[in-house]
Amino acid sequence: MNKVVSNAEEAVRDIKDGATIMLGGFGLCGIPENSIRALVKMGVKNLTCISNNAGVDDFGIGLMLKTHQVKKMISSYVGENAEFERQLLSGELEVELIPQGTLATRCLAAAYGMPAVFLRAGVGTEVAIGKETRTFNGIEYLMEYAFDAEFSIVKAWKGDAHGNLVFRKTTRNFNAPMAMAGKITIVEVEEIVPVGALEPDSIHVPGIYVHRIFKGEKFEKRIEQRTVRKKI
Repeated sequence: MNKVVSNAEEAVRDIKDGATIMLGGFGLCGIPENSIRALVKMGVKNLTCISNNAGVDDFGIGLMLKTHQVKKMISSYVGENAEFERQLLSGELEVELIPQGTLATRCLAAAYGMPAVFLRAGVGTEVAIGKETRTFNGIEYLMEYAFDAEFSIVKAWKGDAHGNLVFRKTTRNFNAPMAMAGKITIVEVEEIVPVGALEPDSIHVPGIYVHRIFKGEKFEKRIEQRTVRKKI
């Protein structure tokens, strides 16, 4: 089945106000830049966004925060976004901060069709308030529900018309589990290759999880904080 669409606008066309979406990326690495710009252009609002982080003020999810399109953020790290901080402190933005491992595991639970998982992270902290705990072999665990997202929007390095995906290095981090976790998965890639061109053992996410794929353009590929060694 050919899953290729022409551009980002076509790929995100049916995302409506109030949707819950997963957005891949790790820091500023592997962000679905084209899709986010298309969502900003559409003006869709009241979104619940599940992402490892919230981008920066003028890039990534930060662009949607700037236009007040995000109602709630579910993230593990948000320290580089001043607008996020302002909206949080002013009460404009609902925020659920969760441990990074918990975020990844709840993505995987959704991908595997598991309704919930039991984790040790967060037990006895504010993270556990209002949540069920259970004891196994004398150790207390916190029950966390799998994410329930209508859309997953991710960025891959290469893909084919069937939706088979290959990620490059760190970009695989949250993109891969999120690609498998949403009800509808939208993928932007740097290169679309012919079906059969990808070595089967190199495929990170099989096309069965992917619904739409398109070739992105003008990827900025920003680096959050560039650090170099001083010359001796």
